[in-house]
Amino acid sequence: MGAFSPWHILLIAVVALLLFGPSKLPELGRGFGRMFREFKDATNGLASDEPSQPAAPRKEINSSVEEETRK
Repeated sequence: MGAFSPWHILLIAVVALLLFGPSKLPELGRGFGRMFREFKDATNGLASDEPSQPAAPRKEINSSVEEETRK
């Protein structure tokens, strides 16, 4: 019951067509496309700005665990 069926999508499209008209819908689609593209670029930019963690601390954690298991 949580999923959209084709009838739901069709109903939403008809309501959007009635509310905004056929001339305004392409403009709204372009606006949403730009918004999603900018959001994607921003999230990719945030992910690339984060410095990668150096491998040395991970080795220290692993070596301390190995030392504890040896005891």
